[in-house]
This record gives sequence, structure tokens and C-alpha cells, in this order.
Amino acid sequence: MRRILFLLVLFSFTACQQEKSKKMQTYTGFALGTDYQLKFFSEEKLDLQTEIDSIFEVVNNSMSTYQDDSDISKINAGDSSIVVDEMFKIVFLKSKEIHENTFGYFDPTVGDLVNLYGLGPKKMEVKVDSTAIDSLMNFVGLDKVSITTENKISKKYMETVLDFNGIAKGYAVDLLGFLLEKKGVENYLAEIGGEIRSKGKNLASGKYWRLGIDDPRIETNPNELQGVVELRNKSLATSGNYRKFKYDSITGEKYNHIIDPTSGYTKKVNMLSVSVLAEDCATADAYATAFMAMGIEKSKQVAEKQKDIDVFFIYDEKGELKTYLSKGFEEVLTK
Repeated sequence: MRRILFLLVLFSFTACQQEKSKKMQTYTGFALGTDYQLKFFSEEKLDLQTEIDSIFEVVNNSMSTYQDDSDISKINAGDSSIVVDEMFKIVFLKSKEIHENTFGYFDPTVGDLVNLYGLGPKKMEVKVDSTAIDSLMNFVGLDKVSITTENKISKKYMETVLDFNGIAKGYAVDLLGFLLEKKGVENYLAEIGGEIRSKGKNLASGKYWRLGIDDPRIETNPNELQGVVELRNKSLATSGNYRKFKYDSITGEKYNHIIDPTSGYTKKVNMLSVSVLAEDCATADAYATAFMAMGIEKSKQVAEKQKDIDVFFIYDEKGELKTYLSKGFEEVLTK
């Protein structure tokens, strides 16, 4: 028994020494239209820049609507001969799943609507009115698009435009995480434009990776946080338009104007900030995108039904800031 205890203590001491020998490495840069960073601990110095750049290149070549020669741009232009890569297929099928789970509020076929309102890569030279919106809505709906056994995209209408900007960034974060895990890294934080994937701990503090969630009342509390979330091998995506809002002159309520993919029209929603925890960042990213458009009541319904995510909603109710937390999120949120 003493020998077993001795071996356990020796193993624990050795493991602790090995953890202390791991040094933090950091990579930062600009990709996919925003900033990225990787923080990880490793005993040996890893040279990953070439592989990191390669991930961003293949994501852009596959799914960037800002790149005319990408697969998605060619498909949007009517090329039905494109055989999509595994990444595209994964993102497409994940989009299908979340589209169904959110009653159509996550919809990557709103590309032309986004362009119509001047929010996408190609501003449409068309007057934004009911006629233009109703015309485009004929081609909106992920149920109008499928993937064949030959990995080609089949569209019911050639005019349907795909746009994965609400999920692709999260998926790219997952790819960075996969790269680090392939290298044997057990403790890391990967982030692109606020979408985050974590594993293990921040060995400098000995605690799980921790991130602050902004207080949306930036006009009165510019540097305040609503809380600090402790990531426990989870991914986090946060969406918020609280820096761009309007007041209702009658009720005094604060609203964001979001495109409703189920109607095609801009919609007043009182959701100020959405944070979603999930196993992978693509899932978190897509749900966060959908919840911003759904509004608080529908978002609660979906969040309570989906057991693979946890949520933290900050919303405005008649001028008063309110919050909603799922049980899982409440357990990892501290002040």
C-alpha cells in the first residue's frame, strides 16, 4: 500500500513538473476579415504559422463570399459542376441541422437579402422595398438546397445565394483547435473575431480559461462586464449589436434592427447580447447568429430544447436591462 501511495505521489509530482515546463506560445494576426489569436502551452516551441495560414487559405477558397473564385462564389454564380470539399460539406450539413432547430432563423441562403440591405460583399443597386424583398424571398430557404452523393450542391432555384458567414468563422476556430490537438497540445485558447474554442487550462494561472462578457450599457458603463465565464473545454460565441441601436420614440425601448430570414424584412428585436457555449465553435457561432434575429421569447424556447448548448442572453425590456441564463451557463459565470 505504501508503495502504491509513493508511486501515486511520484506520478503526481512528475506530472506537475511537466506542466510547469510547458511555456505559453502566442500567434496573432488578421484573417477572415478580423483579428485572430492562439494561446497554447507546449514543452517545445512549435512553428505553426505556415499551417495556420493554410487553414485560412482553404477556408477562404471554399466558403468566402468575398472571394470571386471560391467554391461558394462559383456555386452562387450558377456553376453546378463544383465538387465541394469536406469542410464545405460539414458546414452545410451543420447549417441544415441548426436551420431546422431554430425554425429557419439560421439560414445561410439570405445572401442576396444581406446584399440588398448593403450589409454584404456586393451591395445591390435595387431599391429596398416590398417588391424587391418579396422577389428575393422566393429563393430564400435552406430547404431549397441539398447536397448530392457526388458532393455537389443542388439548388431548386439558380438564384439562391449561399452565405456561410454566420458559421464559417466558428468552424475555422475549430480547425485551429484541431491543428493544435494534432500537435499534442492539451491546453489552448483559439479565437477569431471573438469566437472561441478552448481546451484544458491556462497553466499560467492553473485555472480554466476565463473570458469577460461586456455590459451592453456602454453609454453609461463603458468598461464594465456582465460577468466572467469560465470555459471548461467548451467553445463560446458571442453576438451583439448593442453598439448600433435605436430608441422607440413611444415606448423608450432600445432595439436592434436585424434581418429576419423568415420574412426578409428588418426586424426590431430587443436582444442586446447573446453568448452560446457548445462543444464546437461552429455550433456556438450558428446558434448565436440565429438567436440575435429570433428575439428573447423564441430564443428561450429553442435554448431550453437544445441540450447540447448553454446560453446567456442580455435583453432590453421597456428600458430595463434583463438577463436569461441556462443552468449550465449559470454554473460557469462569475462576477
